[in-house]
Amino acid sequence: MIVRAPFERILVIKLGALGDFVQAMAPAAAIRAHHPDAEIVLLTGAAFADLARRAPYFDEVWIDERPRLVAPAQLLALRHRLRTAAFTRVYDLQTSDRSSFYFRLMGPGRRPEWSGIARGASHPHDNPRRDLMHTIERQAEQLARAGIAATGLPSVAWAAADVARFALPEPFVILVPGGAAHRPEKRWPVALYAALARRIAAQGAMPVVVGGADEMTLGAAIAADCATACDLTGDTSLGEIVGLARRARRAIGNDTGPMHLLVAAGCPATVLYSAASDPALTAPRGAVVTILQRDDLAALSVEEVAATLAMD
Repeated sequence: MIVRAPFERILVIKLGALGDFVQAMAPAAAIRAHHPDAEIVLLTGAAFADLARRAPYFDEVWIDERPRLVAPAQLLALRHRLRTAAFTRVYDLQTSDRSSFYFRLMGPGRRPEWSGIARGASHPHDNPRRDLMHTIERQAEQLARAGIAATGLPSVAWAAADVARFALPEPFVILVPGGAAHRPEKRWPVALYAALARRIAAQGAMPVVVGGADEMTLGAAIAADCATACDLTGDTSLGEIVGLARRARRAIGNDTGPMHLLVAAGCPATVLYSAASDPALTAPRGAVVTILQRDDLAALSVEEVAATLAMD
Protein backbone atom coordinates (compact mmCIF):
# COMPACT_ATOMS: atom_id res chain seq x y z
CA MET A 1 0.00 0.00 0.00
CA ILE A 2 1.27 3.45 -0.94
CA VAL A 3 1.11 5.94 1.90
CA ARG A 4 0.83 9.46 0.58
CA ALA A 5 2.00 12.48 2.53
CA PRO A 6 -0.77 14.79 3.72
CA PHE A 7 -1.54 17.49 1.17
CA GLU A 8 0.10 20.79 2.08
CA ARG A 9 -1.42 24.15 1.29
CA ILE A 10 0.91 27.03 2.17
CA LEU A 11 0.21 30.76 2.42
CA VAL A 12 3.04 33.29 2.08
CA ILE A 13 2.26 36.88 3.07
CA LYS A 14 4.36 39.67 1.57
CA LEU A 15 2.52 42.92 0.91
CA GLY A 16 5.25 45.47 0.04
CA ALA A 17 7.07 47.78 -0.51
CA LEU A 18 9.03 46.95 -3.68
CA GLY A 19 12.47 46.61 -2.06
CA ASP A 20 11.03 44.45 0.71
CA PHE A 21 9.12 42.37 -1.83
CA VAL A 22 12.30 41.73 -3.83
CA GLN A 23 14.26 40.72 -0.74
CA ALA A 24 11.49 38.26 0.15
CA MET A 25 12.15 36.30 -3.03
CA ALA A 26 15.04 34.42 -1.41
CA PRO A 27 12.78 33.18 1.41
CA ALA A 28 10.11 32.39 -1.19
CA ALA A 29 12.58 30.20 -3.08
CA ALA A 30 13.56 28.45 0.16
CA ILE A 31 9.91 27.87 1.07
CA ARG A 32 9.25 26.31 -2.33
CA ALA A 33 12.32 24.07 -1.99
CA HIS A 34 11.19 23.01 1.49
CA HIS A 35 7.63 22.28 0.32
CA PRO A 36 8.22 21.00 -3.25
CA ASP A 37 4.82 19.34 -3.62
CA ALA A 38 2.71 21.88 -1.77
CA GLU A 39 0.25 24.32 -3.28
CA ILE A 40 1.67 27.72 -2.37
CA VAL A 41 -0.43 30.87 -2.39
CA LEU A 42 1.02 34.37 -2.13
CA LEU A 43 -0.96 37.20 -0.55
CA THR A 44 0.48 40.49 -1.79
CA GLY A 45 -0.31 44.03 -2.88
CA ALA A 46 -1.82 44.78 -6.28
CA ALA A 47 1.34 46.60 -7.41
CA PHE A 48 3.36 43.37 -7.22
CA ALA A 49 0.83 40.88 -8.53
CA ASP A 50 2.12 40.75 -12.12
CA LEU A 51 5.70 40.32 -10.94
CA ALA A 52 4.64 37.64 -8.45
CA ARG A 53 2.80 35.66 -11.12
CA ARG A 54 6.07 35.36 -13.05
CA ALA A 55 7.82 33.85 -10.03
CA PRO A 56 8.35 30.07 -10.03
CA TYR A 57 7.53 29.86 -6.32
CA PHE A 58 3.77 30.37 -6.22
CA ASP A 59 0.84 28.44 -7.62
CA GLU A 60 -1.61 31.25 -7.01
CA VAL A 61 -1.45 34.95 -6.20
CA TRP A 62 -4.09 36.68 -4.08
CA ILE A 63 -4.44 40.44 -3.89
CA ASP A 64 -4.64 41.97 -0.43
CA GLU A 65 -7.47 44.50 -0.57
CA ARG A 66 -6.39 45.90 2.82
CA PRO A 67 -9.87 45.80 4.42
CA ARG A 68 -10.38 48.21 7.30
CA LEU A 69 -12.19 47.76 10.57
CA VAL A 70 -14.82 50.21 9.30
CA ALA A 71 -15.55 47.81 6.41
CA PRO A 72 -16.80 44.70 8.25
CA ALA A 73 -18.18 43.07 5.11
CA GLN A 74 -14.73 43.09 3.51
CA LEU A 75 -13.14 41.76 6.68
CA LEU A 76 -15.65 38.94 6.87
CA ALA A 77 -15.04 38.08 3.21
CA LEU A 78 -11.28 37.90 3.81
CA ARG A 79 -11.81 35.84 6.97
CA HIS A 80 -14.01 33.40 5.04
CA ARG A 81 -11.41 33.10 2.27
CA LEU A 82 -8.56 32.49 4.71
CA ARG A 83 -10.46 29.99 6.83
CA THR A 84 -11.88 27.96 3.95
CA ALA A 85 -8.56 27.74 2.10
CA ALA A 86 -7.42 25.06 4.57
CA PHE A 87 -3.85 26.29 4.79
CA THR A 88 -1.57 23.97 6.72
CA ARG A 89 1.09 26.60 7.32
CA VAL A 90 1.49 30.36 6.88
CA TYR A 91 4.81 32.15 6.39
CA ASP A 92 4.22 35.78 7.32
CA LEU A 93 7.15 37.58 5.68
CA GLN A 94 5.48 40.96 6.17
CA THR A 95 5.50 40.66 9.99
CA SER A 96 3.47 43.83 10.43
CA ASP A 97 0.51 44.71 12.60
CA ARG A 98 -1.74 44.09 9.58
CA SER A 99 -0.39 40.66 8.71
CA SER A 100 -0.39 39.63 12.39
CA PHE A 101 -4.03 40.73 12.54
CA TYR A 102 -4.76 38.21 9.79
CA PHE A 103 -3.62 35.49 12.21
CA ARG A 104 -6.28 36.63 14.68
CA LEU A 105 -8.81 36.96 11.86
CA MET A 106 -8.46 33.25 11.10
CA GLY A 107 -9.76 32.34 14.56
CA PRO A 108 -11.39 31.29 16.72
CA GLY A 109 -10.52 27.64 16.83
CA ARG A 110 -7.67 25.84 15.21
CA ARG A 111 -5.43 27.96 13.00
CA PRO A 112 -2.71 26.79 10.60
CA GLU A 113 0.90 26.65 11.73
CA TRP A 114 2.22 30.20 11.60
CA SER A 115 5.74 31.56 11.10
CA GLY A 116 5.87 35.22 12.10
CA ILE A 117 5.51 37.57 15.05
CA ALA A 118 1.79 37.18 15.75
CA ARG A 119 1.02 36.31 19.36
CA GLY A 120 0.19 32.61 19.48
CA ALA A 121 2.21 31.71 16.36
CA SER A 122 3.39 28.11 16.32
CA HIS A 123 6.82 29.14 14.95
CA PRO A 124 7.42 32.61 16.38
CA HIS A 125 10.32 34.80 15.39
CA ASP A 126 10.78 36.20 18.86
CA ASN A 127 14.33 37.53 18.66
CA PRO A 128 14.06 40.87 20.53
CA ARG A 129 16.74 42.33 18.21
CA ARG A 130 14.99 41.35 15.00
CA ASP A 131 14.43 44.99 14.03
CA LEU A 132 18.19 45.58 14.23
CA MET A 133 18.93 42.88 11.67
CA HIS A 134 19.29 43.30 7.93
CA THR A 135 16.11 42.17 6.18
CA ILE A 136 17.84 39.17 4.60
CA GLU A 137 19.30 37.93 7.88
CA ARG A 138 16.07 38.59 9.77
CA GLN A 139 13.99 36.56 7.33
CA ALA A 140 16.61 33.79 7.20
CA GLU A 141 16.46 33.50 10.99
CA GLN A 142 12.66 33.54 10.93
CA LEU A 143 12.59 30.64 8.47
CA ALA A 144 15.26 28.75 10.41
CA ARG A 145 12.90 28.84 13.41
CA ALA A 146 10.36 27.12 11.14
CA GLY A 147 12.79 24.43 10.00
CA ILE A 148 14.05 25.98 6.75
CA ALA A 149 17.83 26.11 6.93
CA ALA A 150 19.03 28.16 3.93
CA THR A 151 17.73 31.15 2.03
CA GLY A 152 20.62 32.78 0.12
CA LEU A 153 20.30 36.01 -1.84
CA PRO A 154 17.23 37.03 -3.85
CA SER A 155 17.17 36.55 -7.60
CA VAL A 156 14.58 37.84 -10.04
CA ALA A 157 16.13 36.54 -13.25
CA TRP A 158 12.83 34.77 -13.93
CA ALA A 159 11.09 38.15 -14.20
CA ALA A 160 13.06 39.50 -17.17
CA ALA A 161 10.87 40.90 -19.94
CA ASP A 162 11.91 41.65 -23.51
CA VAL A 163 13.33 45.19 -23.82
CA ALA A 164 13.88 45.23 -27.59
CA ARG A 165 11.26 47.96 -28.02
CA PHE A 166 13.62 50.48 -26.38
CA ALA A 167 16.34 49.83 -29.01
CA LEU A 168 19.09 50.84 -26.59
CA PRO A 169 22.70 50.84 -27.79
CA GLU A 170 25.26 49.24 -25.51
CA PRO A 171 26.94 50.04 -23.25
CA PHE A 172 24.42 51.89 -21.10
CA VAL A 173 24.20 52.84 -17.44
CA ILE A 174 20.89 52.93 -15.57
CA LEU A 175 20.16 55.94 -13.36
CA VAL A 176 17.48 55.81 -10.65
CA PRO A 177 17.08 59.41 -9.38
CA GLY A 178 13.74 58.94 -7.64
CA GLY A 179 12.45 57.49 -4.43
CA ALA A 180 9.64 58.05 -1.99
CA ALA A 181 8.23 61.51 -2.62
CA HIS A 182 7.73 62.11 1.10
CA ARG A 183 11.41 61.35 1.78
CA PRO A 184 13.30 63.93 -0.34
CA GLU A 185 16.31 63.63 1.97
CA LYS A 186 16.91 60.16 0.49
CA ARG A 187 17.44 61.59 -3.00
CA TRP A 188 20.75 62.73 -4.47
CA PRO A 189 20.04 66.12 -6.13
CA VAL A 190 18.79 65.80 -9.70
CA ALA A 191 21.34 68.39 -10.89
CA LEU A 192 24.10 66.02 -9.76
CA TYR A 193 22.44 63.15 -11.60
CA ALA A 194 22.44 65.32 -14.72
CA ALA A 195 26.15 66.05 -14.27
CA LEU A 196 26.79 62.33 -13.79
CA ALA A 197 24.83 61.59 -16.97
CA ARG A 198 27.19 63.89 -18.88
CA ARG A 199 30.17 62.02 -17.39
CA ILE A 200 28.69 58.70 -18.46
CA ALA A 201 28.06 60.00 -21.98
CA ALA A 202 31.64 61.28 -22.18
CA GLN A 203 32.82 57.74 -21.43
CA GLY A 204 30.91 56.45 -24.45
CA ALA A 205 27.94 54.96 -22.62
CA MET A 206 24.28 55.97 -22.73
CA PRO A 207 22.64 57.17 -19.49
CA VAL A 208 19.21 55.51 -19.17
CA VAL A 209 16.86 56.98 -16.56
CA VAL A 210 14.17 54.77 -15.02
CA GLY A 211 11.48 55.47 -12.45
CA GLY A 212 7.77 55.71 -11.90
CA ALA A 213 5.30 58.04 -13.58
CA ASP A 214 5.52 60.42 -10.63
CA GLU A 215 9.26 60.78 -11.28
CA MET A 216 9.00 61.87 -14.90
CA THR A 217 10.04 65.42 -14.04
CA LEU A 218 13.37 64.04 -12.81
CA GLY A 219 13.92 62.08 -16.01
CA ALA A 220 13.00 65.09 -18.12
CA ALA A 221 15.44 67.31 -16.22
CA ILE A 222 18.31 64.87 -16.76
CA ALA A 223 17.47 64.41 -20.44
CA ALA A 224 17.27 68.19 -20.94
CA ASP A 225 20.78 68.56 -19.51
CA CYS A 226 22.33 65.57 -21.30
CA ALA A 227 21.34 65.25 -24.94
CA THR A 228 22.27 61.57 -25.21
CA ALA A 229 20.35 60.44 -22.12
CA CYS A 230 17.36 58.17 -22.65
CA ASP A 231 14.45 58.99 -20.36
CA LEU A 232 12.32 55.91 -19.66
CA THR A 233 10.63 57.17 -16.49
CA GLY A 234 6.99 56.11 -16.44
CA ASP A 235 7.56 53.78 -19.40
CA THR A 236 8.83 50.50 -17.95
CA SER A 237 7.20 47.57 -16.24
CA LEU A 238 8.99 45.87 -13.37
CA GLY A 239 9.82 42.99 -15.71
CA GLU A 240 11.34 45.41 -18.22
CA ILE A 241 13.52 46.93 -15.49
CA VAL A 242 14.82 43.41 -14.86
CA GLY A 243 15.40 42.99 -18.60
CA LEU A 244 17.35 46.25 -18.73
CA ALA A 245 19.39 45.22 -15.69
CA ARG A 246 20.63 42.11 -17.46
CA ARG A 247 22.18 44.25 -20.22
CA ALA A 248 23.33 47.33 -18.29
CA ARG A 249 26.93 48.11 -17.43
CA ARG A 250 25.89 49.39 -13.99
CA ALA A 251 22.97 50.95 -12.14
CA ILE A 252 23.37 54.04 -9.95
CA GLY A 253 20.54 55.24 -7.77
CA ASN A 254 19.09 56.18 -4.42
CA ASP A 255 17.87 53.94 -1.61
CA THR A 256 14.68 52.96 -3.40
CA GLY A 257 12.83 49.83 -4.53
CA PRO A 258 14.00 49.68 -8.16
CA MET A 259 17.62 49.44 -6.99
CA HIS A 260 16.75 46.23 -5.13
CA LEU A 261 15.14 44.92 -8.32
CA LEU A 262 18.20 45.82 -10.41
CA VAL A 263 20.63 44.20 -7.96
CA ALA A 264 18.53 41.04 -7.68
CA ALA A 265 18.58 40.87 -11.48
CA GLY A 266 22.39 40.69 -11.34
CA CYS A 267 23.27 44.25 -12.30
CA PRO A 268 26.40 45.81 -10.72
CA ALA A 269 25.17 48.75 -8.67
CA THR A 270 26.09 51.88 -6.75
CA VAL A 271 23.52 52.81 -4.11
CA LEU A 272 23.46 56.26 -2.50
CA TYR A 273 22.45 56.63 1.14
CA SER A 274 21.81 59.64 3.35
CA ALA A 275 21.48 59.61 7.12
CA ALA A 276 17.76 58.94 6.61
CA SER A 277 18.29 55.18 6.29
CA ASP A 278 20.84 52.59 7.38
CA PRO A 279 22.43 50.41 4.68
CA ALA A 280 23.38 47.89 7.37
CA LEU A 281 19.65 47.16 7.69
CA THR A 282 18.26 47.78 4.21
CA ALA A 283 20.93 47.79 1.49
CA PRO A 284 20.43 45.50 -1.49
CA ARG A 285 22.75 42.50 -1.43
CA GLY A 286 24.34 41.19 -4.59
CA ALA A 287 27.58 40.15 -6.24
CA VAL A 288 28.73 43.71 -7.03
CA VAL A 289 27.18 46.43 -4.86
CA THR A 290 28.92 49.64 -3.79
CA ILE A 291 27.38 51.75 -1.03
CA LEU A 292 28.16 55.48 -0.82
CA GLN A 293 26.78 57.35 2.18
CA ARG A 294 26.74 60.94 3.37
CA ASP A 295 24.58 62.43 6.10
CA ASP A 296 23.41 64.94 3.46
CA LEU A 297 23.49 63.51 -0.04
CA ALA A 298 24.13 66.96 -1.49
CA ALA A 299 27.65 66.60 -0.03
CA LEU A 300 28.33 63.53 -2.19
CA SER A 301 30.30 64.63 -5.25
CA VAL A 302 29.79 63.59 -8.84
CA GLU A 303 33.44 62.56 -8.94
CA GLU A 304 32.97 60.05 -6.10
CA VAL A 305 29.95 58.50 -7.74
CA ALA A 306 31.48 58.47 -11.22
CA ALA A 307 34.56 56.71 -9.81
CA THR A 308 32.46 53.60 -9.18
CA LEU A 309 32.04 53.19 -12.92
CA ALA A 310 35.72 52.25 -13.07
CA MET A 311 34.94 49.17 -10.95
CA ASP A 312 33.14 47.48 -13.83
